[in-house]
Amino acid sequence: MRITAAVVGEKHGDFELREVLLDEPRDGEVLVRVVAAGICHTDSITRHGDLPFPLPGVLGHEGAGVVEAVGPGVSGVVEGDHVVLGWPWCGECRNCLDGQPRYCLRLGDLLVGGGRDDGSTALRRLDGSPLASHFFGQSSFATHAVVPHRGLVPVEGPLELLGPMACGLSTGAGAVLNVLKPHPGSSLVVYGAGTVGLAAIMAAVNSGATRIIAVDRHESRLALARRFGATDTVNVAVDDPVAAVHEICGGPADFSLECTGIVAVCRQAVDSVGMRGVCALIGGARAGAQIELDHLSTLWGKRVVGVLGGEGRGPSLITTLIDLHRQGRFPFDELVTHFPFDGIGGRAARRRDGRGDQAGAADAIARRAIREPE
Repeated sequence: MRITAAVVGEKHGDFELREVLLDEPRDGEVLVRVVAAGICHTDSITRHGDLPFPLPGVLGHEGAGVVEAVGPGVSGVVEGDHVVLGWPWCGECRNCLDGQPRYCLRLGDLLVGGGRDDGSTALRRLDGSPLASHFFGQSSFATHAVVPHRGLVPVEGPLELLGPMACGLSTGAGAVLNVLKPHPGSSLVVYGAGTVGLAAIMAAVNSGATRIIAVDRHESRLALARRFGATDTVNVAVDDPVAAVHEICGGPADFSLECTGIVAVCRQAVDSVGMRGVCALIGGARAGAQIELDHLSTLWGKRVVGVLGGEGRGPSLITTLIDLHRQGRFPFDELVTHFPFDGIGGRAARRRDGRGDQAGAADAIARRAIREPE
């Protein structure tokens, strides 16, 4: 079928809206009409070569839409269902079977391999030349996407808001709720008050943490962090963040969350927690980035963990966040603005040039939600 997609032709290339050809769904696949899709930092770094997705191709991995057709062997969804397009997983490896599909042993190929298991792509130019597809199992910067049925999360709610649930919002909130799990009276410091960090702060408000600290260099973001539940804020343009955190907490924090992917900030997040403290790294850094830690203080019971996509199972996490939103306890809709699909190129350039909106957050668009994180 003919669809419209935002094609990236080469490394550092622009998003160009083109009419392209999309396959019908094959075994285990579903055709989804995309209603909303978020632009994530990961889309940006992939376009610039920091993830090995082959180009030319179609990016986009925060999709939400309506099921229009199902292929053979599909279970769990039917035509007409409203869905969030979650991450793909094989369902057979030890991590999938252990309830951690975010760490599927085939994750690399499924996310950025550029096609199906058999090497075929679902997308072609009108002249028949192939375009890489299935970015994070979806390539949702398009009017339609063919996706593996395992990644789909049936949902209720406004689809135009739910695209960023697929990655950015669930990554920040899930790291708090599924991994750090702040205990009553604990302290948590969040480095980076963009979409992911603000989602983490909203989640922390629903935990036992009584001290929630936001760290950023933009006062507008820190103001939003306070509005969403941060008890304290630190502006790194004014104060040393590690010293400020220690002063606020009367010593090291219990938990820290690094959402920026900036190497120097990773070290600050680790140094903000002490013995038996936990630092979670969730921000995407440039290709080949390395961090250095102080050996002795880390050896004394400190834990540093990497977290992908909020961990756990997508359906339980995403539906929980939607329920919390419905109850007024996870107001992520306040991070969303709207703009049309044909504005994606300018919006991506605006984010790259540092001219994004106040929280750097989910920027939706008419029928397309574009998220601008840290």
